[in-house]
Amino acid sequence: MLPRWSRKHHHHEDSVHPAVPFNRAPIVGREIELITEALQSRHLAADGVHSRWCQNWICERLSVPNALLTTSCTKALELAAMLCDIGPGDEVIMPSFTFVSTANAVVMQGGTPVFVDMRPDTLNIDEALVEDAITPRTKAIFVVHYAGVCADMDAINAIARHHGLVVVEDAAQAILSTYKGRPAGALADMGCFSFHETKNIVSGEGGAIALSPKVPYLKARVIAEKGTNRTAFMLGQVDKYTWVDKGSSLLPSEITAAFLQAQLEQAEAIIADRMATWSFYHSALAEAEKAGLLRRPIVPVECTHNAHIYYVLLPSQQLRNDVIADMKARNVSATFHYIPLHSSPAGKKLTRTHGAMTNTDTLPDRLVRLPLWYGMGTAAELAVEALLEALRAKVGA
Repeated sequence: MLPRWSRKHHHHEDSVHPAVPFNRAPIVGREIELITEALQSRHLAADGVHSRWCQNWICERLSVPNALLTTSCTKALELAAMLCDIGPGDEVIMPSFTFVSTANAVVMQGGTPVFVDMRPDTLNIDEALVEDAITPRTKAIFVVHYAGVCADMDAINAIARHHGLVVVEDAAQAILSTYKGRPAGALADMGCFSFHETKNIVSGEGGAIALSPKVPYLKARVIAEKGTNRTAFMLGQVDKYTWVDKGSSLLPSEITAAFLQAQLEQAEAIIADRMATWSFYHSALAEAEKAGLLRRPIVPVECTHNAHIYYVLLPSQQLRNDVIADMKARNVSATFHYIPLHSSPAGKKLTRTHGAMTNTDTLPDRLVRLPLWYGMGTAAELAVEALLEALRAKVGA
């Protein structure tokens, strides 16, 4: 039996401005002040004081020797693929349930993403399926931490060591999450983050890559600075500034970095606020889970997450679609997530799967993400009410 809600809310018809939007980018206070500082400094291109502050923050929080801001997590992943030296014919094992950028980074270098199935509990890559997918062409494993919950990195790193593979964390969603007490993004050779406006910590568009001691920092800088040796030149290590390798323009402006600095200064407060909403959802939906109407997220005991996503799995795709539509009619914006990449038009052309994809083929079809943003407050109650009322309307509980 679903809990009854005593309060009734007036539901506006205006679907362009839902009463409870799915996402609302956080603004925490010092953004304009720090952007003004950047403007007054007249240093607006990459690599000024704000970029350095943000990179130092990442290095300190993750205990990594080096980090680079990028214009997006997509660019961070592309940089990672280049640092893995992926080329035509090379294969990279990854989950199919991820954003296109994880696979595109490999495809852009001429490599082939090889998908294995997901775990049914965390929706992360199933580490037990990775080793069997390795061939002589395998160069790397790209791991995604879905919803900010880390994949089983000890198992994956052990396989990688045994086979001489590079491991890259797509930690787009996992800033300040941990695995066995260690920070996401510092659990492998490289870790890539997103600061897109839909993430916990934002700069509008933006990203970063954290580099372990195994990854040559100057090589990363060469690629990020258009294939030039600008950094070595600035450090006085070479006397000519010239083109030395392939590269692109990957670093963000100081204006973006200033915005990001304001957000990183408040990272703990943002995540604590989101965690309060996540925990509210989790307890408010316990009864519905007991009644068999939905499944709540599962977080392994060795993981702490950052409240990036709160999702539920419903019993069927049809019910999922009906519930999202019903919630929209109640002015609460809920949504599904990725269409698995192996079943997409580009996925069929550019990738391959290894083994059955049973979980990936079924679980995402049943997934609903609830609104979750900094400062939600009582809007979370409206979201829960809309979900439970939608379920009640469909299943008659």
